[in-house]
Amino acid sequence: MEEKVNKNGIGLVGLTALIVSSSIGTGIFGITSSIAQSAAPGPAILSWLLVGFGFLMLVLSLNNLTEKRSDLKGGIFAYAGAGYGPLGEFISGWAYWLSAWLGNLAFATMLMSAIGTFVPVFKGGSNLPSIIVAIIFCWALTFLVNNGVESASFINTIGTFCKVVPLIMFVIICIVSFKGGMFTTDFWGRVANNLSKGTTTGGLWTQMKGTLMTLIWVFIGVEGASVMGSRAKSLKEAQQATMLGFVLLLVFYMLISILPYGSLTRAQLAGASQPALGSDLKMIVGDWGAMIINIGLIISTIVSWLSWTMLPAETMLLIAEDGAAPKFWGKLNSKKAPTNSLFTTAVLQTIFLFSLLFTDKAYEFCYTLASSAILFSYLFVGLYQMKFSRERKEWGQWTYGLLAALFQFLCMILAGWQYVLVVSLSYIPGLIVYYQGVHEQGRKLNKNEKITFVVIALLCVLSIVLIANKTIDIM
Repeated sequence: MEEKVNKNGIGLVGLTALIVSSSIGTGIFGITSSIAQSAAPGPAILSWLLVGFGFLMLVLSLNNLTEKRSDLKGGIFAYAGAGYGPLGEFISGWAYWLSAWLGNLAFATMLMSAIGTFVPVFKGGSNLPSIIVAIIFCWALTFLVNNGVESASFINTIGTFCKVVPLIMFVIICIVSFKGGMFTTDFWGRVANNLSKGTTTGGLWTQMKGTLMTLIWVFIGVEGASVMGSRAKSLKEAQQATMLGFVLLLVFYMLISILPYGSLTRAQLAGASQPALGSDLKMIVGDWGAMIINIGLIISTIVSWLSWTMLPAETMLLIAEDGAAPKFWGKLNSKKAPTNSLFTTAVLQTIFLFSLLFTDKAYEFCYTLASSAILFSYLFVGLYQMKFSRERKEWGQWTYGLLAALFQFLCMILAGWQYVLVVSLSYIPGLIVYYQGVHEQGRKLNKNEKITFVVIALLCVLSIVLIANKTIDIM
């Protein structure tokens, strides 16, 4: 059957830019320090290969499902609905929505911190002036997207090209200053001495595990073309954009995070102040390098924030259209933008931005929680890929789904179990929203839905207990 083409939709370049821009945000500018604290060059390379393999399985699963379930407009959360009913779709979609706007809070903190290098009143990124300006940014981007998603995508495409320039410059400088002897010194991180202050020594797996949530954080957004697939010119271009975006990101991330080990010692990288890339260049070439990186960070954060304003709103719109959330979330304005979803999300972001005044770990908490939340959505993709492929007896595709699901589950257990429990707390208001949708449809909760409600409630109680006794530290 001939593929339908939406002439007014987002094309291959726009979708690829959306994926790259959604993923290359604040995380890449701090990645050298975060990775160096946990891993030496050897374990860091193996971590990238592990995470790259896990996300490759996710991308292959997404492309297969995008092609064979083109009737599902809702992207990754619609797959959860097709396999596990409306509540499955809501759980996946709610996690995706939560991850996106929590990521925006992380963007706000890093953005104001970068601006603080030029305007001292914003230094630190989490004081009252910073919060007020961040709220202004939040609402400005909300009104922009509310004026039309496709036009916002055009701005995003332009911004993507602008923000990668300082990152390319960083890679070139690291290549020119690369020293093989420095790179191979303590390649596996087994030497513990007074020169390795601020870094972790230990076994290979211990070092790799310490990097997982950081690497997942910088990969969030790789599924962007799938989520925006209903607005693409064609499904084929959505598939191509997903794979192209993934390959570009993996190569770029590995170059930026691994090459500096050949220009600076691991201790220097681990001890660098944020944004780490600016501190790295300051040590290599001087102050001008840090200034360029900070300008790039400001542009990167604003453009990524734009992308992540689009994605959560689109999420709630699509699950509402599928009947897994109240119709309120699916209301469109004259520009075909999900007005209620956009403005409800903006209100929540505004409220939570003020909470950054009361924690000294705002950025780390927000991005770790965002990474943990997205694991639910990614896990459902792997599980549905397995179920769908088993029904069609496509065992190669079933294997992709199995490996994708195992990778996400591994990350949940080994790297983020504390924050996975914290995410469960967000499902208390979420389940109220879901129940409103059930009531709106004139039906009652079925047995499986009631059991799921009880399980989530128990996880919430466990999370509260662990937070109370400081087993989970969120401050």
